[in-house]
Amino acid sequence: MKHSHNTIVPVTPGPEAWLPTSVKEMKALGWEHVDVVLFSGDAYVDHPSFGAAVIGRTLQAAGYNVAIVPQPNWRDDLRDFKKFGAPRLFFGVSAGAMDSMVNHYTAARRRRSDDAYTPDGRHGMRPDYPTIVYSEILRRLFPEVPIIAGGIEASLRRVSHYDYWQDRLRPSILMDAPADIVIYGMGEKPIVEIARRLDNGEKISDITDVRQTAMVLPLTAMPETDDDNIVLHSFESCLRDKRCQAVNFKHIEVESNRYSGATLWQPHGDKVVKINPMLPPMTTGEIDASFDLPYTRMPHPRYRGKALPAYEMIRHSVNMHRGCFGGCAFCTISAHQGKFIASRSKESIIREVRQITRMPDFKGYISDLGGPSANMYRMGGKNPGICRKCVKPSCLHPQPCPNLNNDHRPLLDIYHAVDALPVIKKSFIGSGVRYDLSMHHSGVREIDEANRLYNVELIENHVSGRLKVAPEHTCSHVLQLMRKPSFELYHQFSHLFDTVNRKAGLRQQLIPYFISSHPGCREIDMAMLAAETKDMNLHLEQIQDFTPTPMTLATEIYYTGIHPYTGEKVYTATRPEDKLAQRKYFFWWDKAYRTDIVRSLNRLHRPDIIKRLFPGGFTSPDKRTRK
Repeated sequence: MKHSHNTIVPVTPGPEAWLPTSVKEMKALGWEHVDVVLFSGDAYVDHPSFGAAVIGRTLQAAGYNVAIVPQPNWRDDLRDFKKFGAPRLFFGVSAGAMDSMVNHYTAARRRRSDDAYTPDGRHGMRPDYPTIVYSEILRRLFPEVPIIAGGIEASLRRVSHYDYWQDRLRPSILMDAPADIVIYGMGEKPIVEIARRLDNGEKISDITDVRQTAMVLPLTAMPETDDDNIVLHSFESCLRDKRCQAVNFKHIEVESNRYSGATLWQPHGDKVVKINPMLPPMTTGEIDASFDLPYTRMPHPRYRGKALPAYEMIRHSVNMHRGCFGGCAFCTISAHQGKFIASRSKESIIREVRQITRMPDFKGYISDLGGPSANMYRMGGKNPGICRKCVKPSCLHPQPCPNLNNDHRPLLDIYHAVDALPVIKKSFIGSGVRYDLSMHHSGVREIDEANRLYNVELIENHVSGRLKVAPEHTCSHVLQLMRKPSFELYHQFSHLFDTVNRKAGLRQQLIPYFISSHPGCREIDMAMLAAETKDMNLHLEQIQDFTPTPMTLATEIYYTGIHPYTGEKVYTATRPEDKLAQRKYFFWWDKAYRTDIVRSLNRLHRPDIIKRLFPGGFTSPDKRTRK
């Protein structure tokens, strides 16, 4: 890196800096063959936020020749699938950074018109369920070559799961996709172990013990339930009885949140899906090694002149850790990354920031110093022994765990170190902040003072005009099901936000995020949400109708109608008209919704809420009377 006081000479990588996406590029690198070919539903961006790049660079660092085929055409003569021929070791398949159905469809099951992971946001560049489609094509073309599936779509569909878009229970994705192994969660360590073992001559059918993998075996391989093995209800049993699916989910969530879980087995007909336990969280050295790989941090040159919306969001951002111990009922992070935090070293983070400053388009601003939750960096149990025995899905709900260390000083140290770099004008926090974590009183004076300073510094120095937070709802019983804190805590944080802004002479906005139609939420609860947020002078814009996605507590409740941990029935709005009836309360301020809202509140016998929302009158829409 060349410095001239506050100036850095940008570095533009040459075409040889990327993993090859064509035979021509492979030949230019002097290769005669490839060991692994990765197929991805996303465009190829050589950045640590894009899974295909991470796996490709990890295998490259292990000594293998890796090619990437981004967004292959599955509708023509399949030349994209054939161009590299049969790799020496295996094919890798991933739908991309999102579940394809979330990527393709809205909560109302309408087809989206764009795709953030495709050049210029074009839609139609990947099929529904690419994991299945790509695997089927590769198996047909190259029947003897092993296929390893990974990524969020395969990871969260590793057992029987409710598919919202087809409105049915589907089996493990391994029963539909002819892949040999699914790697779930973060795949660097499993993929290298599988590559080594194949390279040493092992058959793919014999590789059944790698942690964080799943595969299909004969039913005769299934053991009895014991301390190390849990036999789940079969897929057929779950189809017959939704309670079986609910019971299964509790086992799945508990084991995925344990430091060292049991092996799960789920019968499907005359076969059984074996799911090996999650790996322990990566050490700092291991996660540093992944982020320190020679990424260009840019889209492949084949996309020159085109915009990639997902890349634009993260091009100047830094992910500082993995994992989340929040345990929100509607979130899949812990099912994929685990609840234990794996944090990078300060040195690794600063190295990445310096790399960003060398990018040709860098203007001095880091868009995010964050993670799955922005402020969990280097946090965990004060007594690790207690954490190793814990099976709770959340360290924050219903109250922060007494064993949790919520010291924000390491995070402040990172902020200060980044901001001290001569070319950094400002660093922002774009990831979600858990204010229940930063505002929790630990009882240790030094930590509580540091956390107070963290909140003040966050608001004063690291907000780009608008700070987004996620209270999700206002009603306590809905928040309880969401595994979120009381809305009173949002009021406290909002007061702090306003106080700090006033003292600093700033005019920033706090933008809350809310969900409608979450399990446990009724129409009256949304009416109460509208009234309470109206009293706070909020016109809501960060809103979402609950979308069931595989492997979340909320999705299991949505499908089964039962809370997996209590066995109790839970109301959920599942009909489109019931979901719309809840969603409309977000827009109480829009005159187009007023008549319908008033009519509904009269039906609910809540004239008091009508008065709160419309104090000027408008009591009976049927009579169209106004005061």
